[in-house]
Amino acid sequence: MSEADTSTAARADEFEQWANMFTAHKAFSHPSELHGVLCGQLAAGTRIPEPEWLAMVCEHMGLTEQAMGESDDLAPFMYGAYEQALARLQSSEMSFQPLLPDDDYAIEQRLDALVSWVRGFLEGMALAAGAALGQAPDEIRELIEDLVAISQLSDDEEADDESEQQLLEITEYVRLGALAVFTEFNEPEKPAGNTPTLH
Repeated sequence: MSEADTSTAARADEFEQWANMFTAHKAFSHPSELHGVLCGQLAAGTRIPEPEWLAMVCEHMGLTEQAMGESDDLAPFMYGAYEQALARLQSSEMSFQPLLPDDDYAIEQRLDALVSWVRGFLEGMALAAGAALGQAPDEIRELIEDLVAISQLSDDEEADDESEQQLLEITEYVRLGALAVFTEFNEPEKPAGNTPTLH
């Protein structure tokens, strides 16, 4: 398998893990939406303390907060997901990807997941940055307008090769847009051990 195939397989596996967790806990929301909310907050510069993040997970999944204590796997999984999302957004290799199902799913399901992710991302940004988004540079404001338009797409068109290509292009635009927002609202990571000395 090529490196691209390996990363695609890893992404598909990650989506399945989230989906299985949602199914196991009878969550009524979409895993892509919750991942979008998380990434929107991180991209807008917020870091969420673990108890707040886990409470947010419960709220989105429609669970009581006791569900975290009653489940052996939910809290560790979601805390790991938080760390992973932040690490990928910070990565100089731009390895970040929205949490989406792979090509084995019907195009309608993949578009639905992308729309859910984008809605979540916009919600997360609004929660984190609020009015500050209005003061963002023009290109970020234009990007947000584009994301709002993407969040309103519907899957009522006939699926064909052209719509497959369009979905790929929109997904890549969303991915790069999320990274652009992260770059705008977050200080670059300082390399360890390179603190300047004062003379």
